[in-house]
Amino acid sequence: MKRQLKSYAIIALGAVIFALAFDWFFAANAVGMGGITGLAQAINVLLPVLPVGILTILLNIPLFLAGWRFIGFHLLSSSLFAMAVSSLAMDGIALFYTFPPMDSMLAAVCGGAMMGTGLGIVFSQGATTGGTDIVARLLKLKFPWLPMGKLILIPDGVVLALTAIAFQRLETALYGAVALYVSSKVMDTVLYGMNASKVAYIISDDWKAVADAILAYDRGVTILNAAGAYTGAEKHVLLVAFRQREIVEIKRRVHAIDPGAFLIVCDAHEVLGEGFREYQKEEL
Repeated sequence: MKRQLKSYAIIALGAVIFALAFDWFFAANAVGMGGITGLAQAINVLLPVLPVGILTILLNIPLFLAGWRFIGFHLLSSSLFAMAVSSLAMDGIALFYTFPPMDSMLAAVCGGAMMGTGLGIVFSQGATTGGTDIVARLLKLKFPWLPMGKLILIPDGVVLALTAIAFQRLETALYGAVALYVSSKVMDTVLYGMNASKVAYIISDDWKAVADAILAYDRGVTILNAAGAYTGAEKHVLLVAFRQREIVEIKRRVHAIDPGAFLIVCDAHEVLGEGFREYQKEEL
């Protein structure tokens, strides 16, 4: 129960940050927003009597019903909570304070960063804020190798086109696209960036000495058997996973032993296991 309460508190924090981003940067500067919130924003332009938050809740109902079967009760309940908090916070903040307008590009960049932070916090707890976030989560089941930030871009891009029609200003959608791009990058940084890792493939005639040097640095090494395509000579390829901040030391140790070593360094989206982080069932 304590762990669940902590999770819901974190979700509430992310939802409030998301709502603040909308009121402060999007609504105040007529910057288009993706998702169901953006659709509610477009409808609000045509029917100002209906608040964006209440519209968001109403538009989310059929999507939550559709997502029940594929996502499950835990995610649905936490997402309902996140959606309710963010929607009510939007209307609550707007009721008590009206943010002054600012430069549209500044609003798009800062708003996208804040929105991505809020969404990343919510997603980190296995929840969504509803709407196209649920669509993205369903797409994640089909395309598990794609990060959430990129999946969000698909349905949100469609909504941005609708906001441009509603506001009758192309700039609304263009600034919204900038915010959406920034949001997706920040969201993936919140979700995955703190665990950003690298994978190195090292081919060296002094592979044993290189492996010992890396092991002494407290990093694991896996030896892969290979052969040169041209000579047919047997080779040993060292596979090393390490954190991004360790790249300089890894390269230094390899170069110190074999300056001619063939070193390939690749980005690792996630590394799970001993020395890194543990697998979590609700992980996105």
